[in-house]
Amino acid sequence: MLKTVVMVSLASFYRCGRAAARHRSNRAPKPVAAALLLAALSLSALPAAAQPAGRDNPEKDTGVTRQEAVFAKDFLVVAAHPLAAQAGFNLLQRGGSAIDAAIAVQAMLTLVEPQSSGIGGGAFILHHDGSRLLTYDGRETAPAAASPELFLGPDGKPDPWIKAVVGGRSVGVPGVLKALAMAHRRYGKLPWAELFDDAIRVSEQGFRVSPRFARLAAAGFNPGLKQLSPAKEYFYPGGEPLQEGALLKNPALAATLRTIARDGVQAFYRGPIASAMVAAVRNSQIAPGVLALEDLANYEPKLRPPVCAPYRGYEICSMAPPSSGGIAVIQQLKLLEPMALPFDGRPALTALHLITQAARLAYADRDRYIADSDFVAVPVAQLMDAAYLRQRRRLIDPARDMGKAEAGQVGKLAWADGDTYDLPSTSQISIVDRFGNAVSMTTSVEMAYGSTVMSGGFLLNNQLTDFAFSPSSEGKPVVNRVQPGKRPRSSMAPVMVLEDGQPVLILGSPGGSNIINYVTQTLIGVIDWQLDIQQAISMPKISNRNGKTALEQATYMEDYRAGLEKMGHTIQVRSLNSGMHGIQRVEGGWLGGADQRREGRALGQ
Repeated sequence: MLKTVVMVSLASFYRCGRAAARHRSNRAPKPVAAALLLAALSLSALPAAAQPAGRDNPEKDTGVTRQEAVFAKDFLVVAAHPLAAQAGFNLLQRGGSAIDAAIAVQAMLTLVEPQSSGIGGGAFILHHDGSRLLTYDGRETAPAAASPELFLGPDGKPDPWIKAVVGGRSVGVPGVLKALAMAHRRYGKLPWAELFDDAIRVSEQGFRVSPRFARLAAAGFNPGLKQLSPAKEYFYPGGEPLQEGALLKNPALAATLRTIARDGVQAFYRGPIASAMVAAVRNSQIAPGVLALEDLANYEPKLRPPVCAPYRGYEICSMAPPSSGGIAVIQQLKLLEPMALPFDGRPALTALHLITQAARLAYADRDRYIADSDFVAVPVAQLMDAAYLRQRRRLIDPARDMGKAEAGQVGKLAWADGDTYDLPSTSQISIVDRFGNAVSMTTSVEMAYGSTVMSGGFLLNNQLTDFAFSPSSEGKPVVNRVQPGKRPRSSMAPVMVLEDGQPVLILGSPGGSNIINYVTQTLIGVIDWQLDIQQAISMPKISNRNGKTALEQATYMEDYRAGLEKMGHTIQVRSLNSGMHGIQRVEGGWLGGADQRREGRALGQ
């Protein structure tokens, strides 16, 4: 009865708060509205389980889902599948840290969401321990035998994308486990051996194939899935795709995880597991690769300084190169910061137009300048410099689409744009624990189901296709060309927003090169438009990657088509399957938001 009274009162209070907010000055808005403060305080008295904290408010209809944010007082985990979120929750409940939970989540996602991430892939991890932010680069690397001509055909021209993604040639050295192990040595609370228990148990006992799992397997997005063993037997038993509700077991993955749990992370990079990976890559029935045992044994994750910049009273922090996502998100926000972005239940047409123009400029710079900073001089500070961004901002016409933007001139660097294929099969993990630690982790195998080369019960990535296929263009080197030991550029953009040095937003998204726009728009939704984290995640998407303007189909975003076309935009209406997962600090605890475009779940206590 108490809960019902509280929620009805909050609905009325929140509607009044939003009406007042629309008449505020341009003072930097806070991401926690007064109603959310009251919600947190009221709900914190309820039983210690995840409680819904959203409100049914027609003024804030996002057009995608009525999913409500989840309130938690002590800890919270948001992940792309209920079983993965539960695995993280179980460890947090036992006194584990955010990194402990992230390892459990990643192990489970390897089983239940293999199309998006897994121990055969890579990740970027942001970790805040209550006093400082560290970022871990677990991106894959090119094998020592890889050459800049890796994806060129006999005629010297780049192979077609679909030919490049399947098979051993596209496999980079997996990095996610070593990056997690590095973080665990500093921030783990529970023994490494205990972090894989849930994933091992479910791999052995089996899980019910979800509707999305079955739909994606049947759709045949990745042609290698039906061609390469043992993946085709696993996903197409008896020659037919797995059906929704089928019990799926993976004893091979259980054995792999048991070995890693018992013998430590080096058991993945040396010994039988490593030998089996190398054999699977080099003996692939399609496009054999050059991965060697030495590549696995020599792999090291890296600690990198985050990229950070102020925005409307907050500090926006993300991953440095080889991620292009962090710089591009910050560029967009800084380009937009002096501009009005009107919102009244829905974004104004002018706001959406301005967002697409900032995106054009950021993507143009991304394609020209950003790559692995261990191999090329990436002008990070110059790209985020206030004077440079003022110059770029002058290119934005508030009434007319600028068309294809050119990269800005930064110093005397003479690099060429590259042709890359940054694909959307990725997963976001957002976690806070009871000790004051927070994790934002974006993890990927690249294409749906990666290379479709399978070993030890897990799929190997095809991240090498994130390199430019052509090593040069118009006589100039392409900054993101293949080189031995190099990490391919990524659009992954795990983010933490800090206020007074403490995290107030933890978020990120899958979505390939659309990640940058998804993250930017969600940040604007919370910071500028005062949506709660779930509402901002659920908001329909718009994306421009310096080409056509894409509007999310079957949402209110389609209503803007005519207006944008009058402003010169070329429009495409399509699926924009973000998969955003985020956490927002509120008075007395946290709000968690999961993207219902996928199978995400927020669990907390």
